[in-house]
Amino acid sequence: MATFTFSFFLFLSLSLLLVSAHTSSPYLSPSTLISQNYQKMLTSFKIFIYTPLQPITFSTPSASIFYNFLVNSPFLTQDPNQAHLLFVPFSPDTSTRSLARLVRELRTKYAYWNRTLGADHFFISPTGIDSSSDRNVLELKKNSVQISVFPTTSGNFIPHKDITLPPFYPSLLALSHAPVNEAPSFLCYLKWDGKTESNLVNELRLDPAFVVESEPSDNHVGRVKRSKFCLFFYVADVAWMTEAMAAGCVPVVIVDRPVQDFPLTDVLRWSEMALLVGNRRGAEGLKQALRGVPDDRYERMREFSVAATHHMVWNAEPQPYDAFHMVMYQLWMRRHTIRYARREDV
Repeated sequence: MATFTFSFFLFLSLSLLLVSAHTSSPYLSPSTLISQNYQKMLTSFKIFIYTPLQPITFSTPSASIFYNFLVNSPFLTQDPNQAHLLFVPFSPDTSTRSLARLVRELRTKYAYWNRTLGADHFFISPTGIDSSSDRNVLELKKNSVQISVFPTTSGNFIPHKDITLPPFYPSLLALSHAPVNEAPSFLCYLKWDGKTESNLVNELRLDPAFVVESEPSDNHVGRVKRSKFCLFFYVADVAWMTEAMAAGCVPVVIVDRPVQDFPLTDVLRWSEMALLVGNRRGAEGLKQALRGVPDDRYERMREFSVAATHHMVWNAEPQPYDAFHMVMYQLWMRRHTIRYARREDV
């Protein structure tokens, strides 16, 4: 762990020194990770958790890990008047009617929901909350900070307010600590689910520049490391993207719209680490787009991708700047809420 910590901080220091010479950086604000604001979060951030009405369980690994870390973290306070944010706990299978009843109880039993209409509250919903005509659910969805799992269904995620969790991969811890020195020998790797029919996949399987595996072998990590790019169909299989990034494979997401729910989107500059390519370009168009990336840009994207995965590791116990702390940092940045005028209960 000591070697990893030293290497990471060495990279961070070099990134800050080179910021004047290079306009790009893996961080939206290169000084974020050594800023007084981050340190202040560690010592000052306070969260109050309402008492759950029933035991809370999450089947999604990253949501389960984050919840367990949160309820045992030093950020908690028993005094809601000291809290910057208040956490509303409920299981992911909670019905819309039960959610409405839960918010209604928060509105009538406590003094905190009405002061912001829930804007200083947050909750975990792995797939995100869908729209509802119920006023209580609507306020929860539109005002409170939602923490969901990447990728989130379109319409269930509100950019600039909501947060997605980096996906959990057991091998990511080892990969993110390992140097990536192997020169790529393949243009692109695709881990295909073997079920979804796609004309693009059929074209790629006939092209020797692409490696397509529907049932990844034990050596698939080696093939990933020997590929310049790794291909992902958004929503279908994009969750293992961080594993590919840690292995030094630059992600290419096949999507016909902007992606606004990348993990740690308030911290990382995804435009410098990933490519978005439309589905209509076909195999030849995709190949042209990938081969058109200049070598210097590719090496920079590869370097930044590997560095960024240090912040997406779910450790057995939270460590500085890991996935848990960077999600907490995003919550910390959302602690300043608009104070709405109080409305009459209905």
